[in-house]
Amino acid sequence: MNKEEKLTAYQLALGKAPLSANTKRAYASRVAAFLEWLPEGADLASDRDFVIRDYRQHLKDGHRSPSTVNSHLDAVGHLCLTLGFGAPSARHEHLPQASPRALEPKEQTLFLRSAEKADLSRDRAIGLLGFYSGLRVAELAALNIEDVVLSARKGTVTVWHGKGDRHRELPLHPEARKAVNEWLGDRWFSESDALFINRRGGRLSSRSICEIVVQLGTSVGLEMSTHTLRHTFGTNLVRQGTDIVIVAEMMGHSRLESTRRYSLPSAGDRVKAIAGLPVEG
Repeated sequence: MNKEEKLTAYQLALGKAPLSANTKRAYASRVAAFLEWLPEGADLASDRDFVIRDYRQHLKDGHRSPSTVNSHLDAVGHLCLTLGFGAPSARHEHLPQASPRALEPKEQTLFLRSAEKADLSRDRAIGLLGFYSGLRVAELAALNIEDVVLSARKGTVTVWHGKGDRHRELPLHPEARKAVNEWLGDRWFSESDALFINRRGGRLSSRSICEIVVQLGTSVGLEMSTHTLRHTFGTNLVRQGTDIVIVAEMMGHSRLESTRRYSLPSAGDRVKAIAGLPVEG
């Protein structure tokens, strides 16, 4: 098959593949770019790995980032499998590792102030519970009133069906306990058992919770999400010296490798490292 025939055959097969529309569009574009680059006479059937190695170098020479190079190689690999050329063995680029995006200390202060000033005690409770417990947004949305046990001096929140259907129980930070208690006092009437409800009395959706957290951040100039709060929780635990096994349990991780990411340096750490170098004179 010539280049045009390869592209046509791939596009027909791609249309039937069990992939999202966005993935199909991305793969189609990247495969078209690869076939345009492909030297005349190059044989993917016999020289597949050598050709892809050269294409990887071509992308790197064009100053493409490692993640971009890898996304193109993924698309080319799918082309090879789809057209029966086999799975390529050419290596991908190493991606620099960094900790997940978490709020820096000054940003944490801004967020906490924003949460404290929230118009609704519900929104304040969502912000502080997310910050001090690291719950996933779906876990926050799934909480029922009975999942939060409060007393004058302590409190707990129970996640019954976390990721992987994992159960965990977390102690509540005093500020989170106070905020949840205030919300329970203000909570408007509803027949729903949900902890967080909307004005109509229905369970607040994950999307609505995300919007509340984003707004709390936006009001003080922060670009963030519920994921940012979760990552901040994990990063704070690791950096205060909490045992990694305990952090994994509190985060609901099934693998320690997921938790160890929080001990990796952040972009801010790298900036501070350079800024701390001595200046001559």
